[in-house]
Amino acid sequence: MSKTHIIPANIKNEVETALAYYPQLKNINIEFKFKKNIKKSTMQARPTFDSFFKTKRNRKFLILISEKFKISGREFSTIDIPKDIFIGWIGHELGHIMDYQNRNKLNLIWFGLKYLFSDNHIVEAERAADSFAVKHNMEKYILKTKDFILNHADISEVYKNRIKRYYLSPEEIMELVKNRDKLNTVL
Repeated sequence: MSKTHIIPANIKNEVETALAYYPQLKNINIEFKFKKNIKKSTMQARPTFDSFFKTKRNRKFLILISEKFKISGREFSTIDIPKDIFIGWIGHELGHIMDYQNRNKLNLIWFGLKYLFSDNHIVEAERAADSFAVKHNMEKYILKTKDFILNHADISEVYKNRIKRYYLSPEEIMELVKNRDKLNTVL
């Protein structure tokens, strides 16, 4: 894809598929990196620390990917999940980066602090990331990811409830698609 993206070889195809939906990120520095464990999450997008001292155009971002995730107490390797679901997860994280790109330094710092301390802000941020993904025509992948989580018998109700609380529902996604398509027809 681009010299600005650092992608582990074992997920290169999936990440490049998701990145293709975001041409605006072609020249944005993004590193995709596996991490042993991420609290309460499978993936996490964030600006690098030095990005707070750079212009918007020169920021660098990191998408951390948990090496493992648990379903009903059993650990699974993240790279073993179905490809479309992995692409959906990456697409959502890229939605966060689109959101971060639009923020100035102080706003980005304030955003991070609110994310740490405000449940309502988490809802707002996660729904915005889903909305960016849908705006960029990734609804097929986002819906598959939600279906995988919400309808997988072995995923705990606690995690399912977290997804229901913080993220767009499949019905809300379809409403966004309908409105997007309606707007595109008018234009």
